[in-house]
Order: sequence, then C-alpha cells, then structure tokens
Amino acid sequence: MRKFSVLALTWVVLFALTGFASAATPDFVDLAARLKPSVVNISTAKKVAAQPNWQGRGEPRDLFEEFFRRFAPNQPQRPRKETSLGSGFIISSDGYILTNDHVVNGADEVTVRLADGRSFEAKIRGADEKLDLALLKIDTGEQLPVAKLGNSEKLQVGEWVMAIGNPFGLEQTVTVGIVSAKGRVIGAGPYDDFIQTDASINPGNSGGPLYNMRGEVVGINTAIIRGGQGIGFALPINAARVTVEQLKETGEVVRGWLGVSIQKVSDELAESFGLDRTRGALIADVVDGSPAADAGIKQGDIILEFDGRDVEEMNDLPRIVASTPVGKTVEVILFRDGREFEVEVKVGKLSEDGSRMHGVSDTEDRLGLSLQPLNDATRERYGLDATAGVVVSAVAPDGPAADSNLRPGDLIVEINGRDIDNLETLREMIKPLKPGSILRLLVQRGESSLYTTVKLK
Repeated sequence: MRKFSVLALTWVVLFALTGFASAATPDFVDLAARLKPSVVNISTAKKVAAQPNWQGRGEPRDLFEEFFRRFAPNQPQRPRKETSLGSGFIISSDGYILTNDHVVNGADEVTVRLADGRSFEAKIRGADEKLDLALLKIDTGEQLPVAKLGNSEKLQVGEWVMAIGNPFGLEQTVTVGIVSAKGRVIGAGPYDDFIQTDASINPGNSGGPLYNMRGEVVGINTAIIRGGQGIGFALPINAARVTVEQLKETGEVVRGWLGVSIQKVSDELAESFGLDRTRGALIADVVDGSPAADAGIKQGDIILEFDGRDVEEMNDLPRIVASTPVGKTVEVILFRDGREFEVEVKVGKLSEDGSRMHGVSDTEDRLGLSLQPLNDATRERYGLDATAGVVVSAVAPDGPAADSNLRPGDLIVEINGRDIDNLETLREMIKPLKPGSILRLLVQRGESSLYTTVKLK
C-alpha cells in the first residue's frame, strides 16, 4: 500500500511539473501559422560599375573573358548586377510594406515575394536613413493580410518574442527567444534605442517583424553583432510609427529641433549640481536663435522632462525631440540652481540632413558646427588661455562634423596647415572650397592637441 502511495505521489508531481511547463511556454505553432501570411521576403538588384583592367577577384566566368583578360587588358568590363535579400511585413491591406532602409537603399529593382509564393514588383515610397526604415508599395488588386502593430513601450525584459524572416534566403523562417534588454545604444545612428533579443537573427532577417506573444509587431529586426551568438537588435515599433505616417503622406520625414548641444550627466556631475539622482541631459551649449534660446534654456541647465516624457539619460532627448511635431509648443522641466522649474518651447524643424543650425553662417553650416570668436567671454566659459583660434560651441548631430570627434570647447587653430587666427580667417579659407572637400583640422583641447577631418557640405 505504501509503495502504491509513493508511486501515485510521483505521478502527481510529474503531472504538475508538466502542466507548469506547458503553461509557461506559449503555443508557438498556432501563433506562427497565424502570423506568417503578413511577412514577406524582399529581393533587390542594382547595377554596379565593373572594375576596369580585370582587377576583380575570382575566376573568369568563361573562356571568352579569359581571352579578353589576356589580350585586351584595357577593355572595361560590362556592368554587373548585384543582388541582396531581406524581409518585411505588410502594414496595410492595400499593399504598404515596412522594411529596413539598408535592405533596399540604392536598388534598381525591388521584388516582394508573399507567403503564398506570388511575387510583385515594389516601389519605394519613402525612406528614413536615420532610423533605417523604408516604406514599400505593391499593387496586387486584392486585400492583403496585415501585421498588427503593438506597443513596444509595454514590452518587458524576459518576455517571449518571435522573429519571422528570410535569413540566408530561407523563406518564412521562425525563431523564438526572449527580450534580453531594452534601450540599447549600439552606435547605429543618432536615435539609437534598440530591443536586444536572443531570438536567432541572421543576414536576411533585416526588416522583418519581431512579435510579442499576442501576435503584435513590437520591433523591426535590424542589426546583429558578427560572431555574437544570441545577440540581435530590433528597432522598437513605437519609434517607427510617426515616420511611417509621414512617409505614407509625403514620402519624406520631418523632425523636431531644439538647438542645443548636450552631454551625459555623470554621477559626479549630478552630485555637483545637487540632483537627487543621476538623470537628465546636461546642456553644454545653446545655439543662438534656436527654439531653446528663445525659451530661455541656458548652458548648464539639465532637462529632466520634455513634453511629458521623462529624460532619464542623454540619449533620450534627441529621440524625444525628433519625434515631436514641428511647431508644437511643449512643456520642458529643467533643473537649475538646485530647483526644478518649467519653460515652454516651440519646437523647430530639423533640416533635411540634420546639419543646419539656425543662427549660424553658411560657412559654419557647411562644417556642421556652431563657432564663436575667441574673446574674454569664451575664454572664461570654456577655460581657455589661448590668444588665437576659433571656438567650437556646438556640433550638429547629423552634420559633416558629427563623426569628427569635435566637441564644444574645442579650439580650432589650424586647417590644412594654415593658421586660423579668428573667424574671418576661417570663413575666407572655407568660402572658395567645393562641396566634398576634405579639411584637416588641428584642434586644441585642454592641454592636448589632436588632428581630425571634416568633409565639407
């Protein structure tokens, strides 16, 4: 009897554990079957100029090419066609499809293959390189299945997610995993805010959807780390919503502009300013004539909240401002002199390439810099003791100098080997140069000097 009781108890425990495992693991089978019809495979082709003089790699394609390679070495090759693969998903029944910009950028031909095997030529209706998004349109003459868009703000770390796409050309591949982290900054662009997942994402998955277990798109699979097993990144769908609507209506994207240069609030800076904890975006400089300047925002202010949205760290502010409608008046909570207070800002318009800063000269705009003369005021503000040079007061986040490692407070003392004594000297030198000219700058930063380059706009 005792033996029977132990055996019965064992079966009860096993049954309970099995039931728990079943409850903890979603039903991927039904979910995948329901979601796959709205996912598409994308193939692109573009003509690439061939290298002359037979400098391409690999074996000749046939005996005729071998002949010409030997006896007619100066003959140019015929243009060749370069192809690539990616993924996407249908966002409206009339044929609008969302994917990554890098999947279709520069393509001469874009073909969309539906889950049922039919293929259609697609037109690129618009693209946003900053967010790596592209909107395609196909005409099928019928209503198409649509992917439902979710709310990526509600996504939680540890939550199950499903990726569907076209990795390595393997159509309609389904992988699952969890949300490993949110808000990842990976250096992909000025508005980095990625979902990290361990769902398998590979080349060809780009542009495909990342679903939650309710069957809603919460992300767009965008990036991987080469050699990084189980590390993939997806753009949150909330970041794409405004862009998608603008691309559908006008084919282009308009972003909000504040006109400030910002930096990270470190623990030490937070303590020195009297903040209760490390948060916000510290204003390193304000562009003259900008919305921020008009609102009374000053150097040394810390922005804690913008239009009702918390600014927990520096990288939050550019994303929030960029997604705010141009012309909208918003409330901004600042921290200054040990207290919080509120100002109103009328959001300006960021230029198409993100580099124009209102209140700067054409020369400065071509550099993507806001510059100030070296005088008593700038010496005191930036702690300089030099007698010649030009002071960098702001760097346009997407302008020509964005990747030059320049920062507010740097002193430009030489360009292409020529001494720069003042703003007039700099402008005289830049004025006759053609767009695309490369400038070599010698910069003084504190007690150190460094070289950098800027490609003129």
